[in-house]
This record gives sequence, C-alpha cells and structure tokens, in this order.
Amino acid sequence: MAEAILIVDDDPEVLRTMGRALERRGFDVATARDGHEGIAKLREAPPDLVVVDLAMPGLGGLGMLRRMREDGIHLPTLVMSGSGSVSDAVEALQLGAQDFLEKPVRTERLLVSLERTLEAQRLREQHEALQRDVRSPRPILGESAAIRDLRNLLRRIAPAEGRVLVTGENGSGKELVAAAIHHGSPRSDGPFVQLNCSAVPRDLVESELFGHERGAFTGAHQRRKGRFELAHGGTLFLDEIGDMPLEMQAKLLRVLEESRFERVGGTRTLEVDVRVVAATHQNLAAMVERGTFREDLYYRLAVLSVHVPPLRERREDIVLLAKVFLERAARANRRELTGFAEDALDALRRHDFPGNVRELQNLCERFVILVEGPRVTLADVQRTLEPSRRGGTFELGQGGLAEIVERFERHVIESAIALHGTRAAAARALEVDRSFFYKKCKRFGIEADAGEPKRAVRDTSIAAREDDWRNA
Repeated sequence: MAEAILIVDDDPEVLRTMGRALERRGFDVATARDGHEGIAKLREAPPDLVVVDLAMPGLGGLGMLRRMREDGIHLPTLVMSGSGSVSDAVEALQLGAQDFLEKPVRTERLLVSLERTLEAQRLREQHEALQRDVRSPRPILGESAAIRDLRNLLRRIAPAEGRVLVTGENGSGKELVAAAIHHGSPRSDGPFVQLNCSAVPRDLVESELFGHERGAFTGAHQRRKGRFELAHGGTLFLDEIGDMPLEMQAKLLRVLEESRFERVGGTRTLEVDVRVVAATHQNLAAMVERGTFREDLYYRLAVLSVHVPPLRERREDIVLLAKVFLERAARANRRELTGFAEDALDALRRHDFPGNVRELQNLCERFVILVEGPRVTLADVQRTLEPSRRGGTFELGQGGLAEIVERFERHVIESAIALHGTRAAAARALEVDRSFFYKKCKRFGIEADAGEPKRAVRDTSIAAREDDWRNA
C-alpha cells in the first residue's frame, strides 16, 4: 500500500515538481496551497507524512504546526524554507517537526529525509503495538474443570505478594500463567520482565540477572542493567529455573532474601522491589534430593505453587483451542478457512499432544499454510499428524550396535524438532545442552530450521557471545 504524503506550499511549481518526483517513487501525493487548506485536508484524510513550507501567506508553516498541536493531530512533519531564519527552524522542530529542508530542496535529500522519518514512525507504531500487547494479558482459554480451577487459583494468588513457582510440562502454558499473575496483581502497571534460564550461557547468567559495569569483563564496553533492575516495581519471570547453575542459585537466594545486589564489577548496592515468579518443567523436589538444586532456594521460590495441567488431561479444551488458534493463524496469514470438519476435530481430540498447547498451536499454523481446501479435513489432520506418530516407533534395521544407536539418535532428534518447531526448543524438551544438541545436528546434517538464523563465529569474547544468544 502506497504511503500518503501531503505537500503544503504556496508555490504551484514546487507542488508540481515535488509531487511528480514523489509519485514516481510510488507515493500517493496530495497538495494544499496554504496552512488553512492543509489543515482541512489533514482532517478529511490524514496522510502518513506532511511536508510544509514555513513562509506562506495566510496560515504559514509555523502556524499550521501550532494548529496541529492544538487539534491533537500528531503526524510526522518535514518543514522547508528558502528564507527562514535559524530561530524559525528551531521553533518548527520544537513544535514537532522531524526535519528542516532548505529550498530549493534536492530530490535526493527529500527522499532520504522521507524514508528516515517514515521508518522512525513505523518503528514507533510497532513499539506501541508491542507495548499494548504486553500490557494486555492473553486469556487462559478452556472450559474444562482443570482450567476453571486454575483460573480460580490465579485469582487468589495474583493479588498477593508471595513468590510463585509454576510447574508443568513443556508447552503447557507456564509463561501465560506467569503473565496472568502479573496482570492480576497490584504491580500490573509495572514491568513484566522475563529471563529463560536455559537459554543463557552459564558465564552470562549473573550479568543478565544483575547487570554489569563498564569494564567489568572483556567486551563490557558500557554499563548494562540486569533483569532485576529492569523489573523494579513489577514482576520478574524466571523461566526454566531448574537449569540455573548451582553457583548462581546461591547469589539469587541472597537477592531474594535481601532485595539488593551489586552489578557485576560494581561496588554500589542497588535495592529493588520485585516479585519473582519462577517456572520449570522439572521436578525440583527430586533435584533437591539429588543435590542439583538448592533446598533453601526451592522453598524461597515455592511460597505459592501453581501446576499447569497437560493438554491430554483436559481433552475437552482441544476443540476450543484448535478453533481459536486456526482463526488467529488464518488472520495472520490472510487465509480464509471456514474451520474444521467434525471428524477432523474427533481426530484432534484423540491425539495425546506430547507437546501440549504449543504443539496444537504449531499444528494449526501448519494447517493454514498447507491445507488447500476451504476447511481442515480428517485427511489433513492425519497427514499432518503422521510425522509425530512415526516419532513413536523405530525400526532396528541392519547393522551393529553403534550404527543402530546412531540411527536412533538421529531419529529422536528429527522427531523432537518436528514436534517442537525449533532446534532450541527440541534441546530443551530432551533436557540436553543446546551446544551439544547443535553439534549432533551438524554431525547428522540436520540444518537450521526455518526462521532460525545461522550465526558465523567471528568473536569469542563474552560480549560477542552475549550478542549472539540475544539475537538467537
């Protein structure tokens, strides 16, 4: 869709030449002879950007900017002038203009300013949309007794200040529960900050949690705030807490007890007001018995406990979830699907969904991409579920033990990636170190999955590795 530009200038030649130049570049151009006509056109059909001359009879550029501010019209605006003073340019920028162009305006200069301003506006709109999405909690869908009990429990837990430990299988919706706790609490206007402990390299966990000072380690070129500091006044969600290294568990325990810490390489003590919600798919009590998780930290985190039931234990929710996920995916991909055939829904009800709600959501996204007809049929469901069904069987075939074991490893890895969508998610589900899993993938010739960037190793410093995992 072409972006709309309104040019306001009293010189017909400027309107003609500038308008023609922008139309050749694909813009939808409208023009006005003075500020009054410009304001009228803004109200009639707001453009994406305004280019206005400062010196015009009647209502000039500065007057038009003042009128836009008074009327609550907030649009990216470029001002231009051939005789305006520096003070006029400064006032225009103070009134909200994004750039000042000196007449005669070269086409190349105009296009650079246009693209830069429009791109900045797009980024602002995307940021605002993301902020609205973060502030608006996604509902926990389902009408089963298990989900009704879960929602009732969250209504009691959310307003409290106690720490919460959320347990449940991978893909069951633990992050959604943590967000619901935050949004139902008095801290809902504060930040909701997340950290996946399984995705952070061991030597970066402390920096991620508590931040670091400039020069704290090789590559620490500037001060960086940690997740605790960013979550001040809100909620910190520590996902996959069972994967946190033991040495970091002791430091986390101290912060939970004292609500204060120092950045890595720093000496100043910072105090924070943060509610911690942790989550894990592992049995922390069993890990305490094995000595791989601190008992004192476990009891600090599990002041309140919430268990998220797997999808196979609430099959009556499968149809509702499938319809919602299919509608969302179809809307995102601009597809028109009328829904599911009844026998297709029956097939989904019978499926065990080892990947839980995440597997069902991924499945619906595949339907939207792969189904050719107007609705999802039984054959579509069977064809899409077949790879995961095959994941449950393995033929020994010929060869010695080493060869059979290698074939089985490849089979498990490929099945886990097909089920969970990405190599990182598959590694977490199989409870193996991600770098070890990637080496196995490389050995078996399993390429990076769609959407997963392939990163070349250029710099092995801590800062470079930090950037790598953040961009993953």
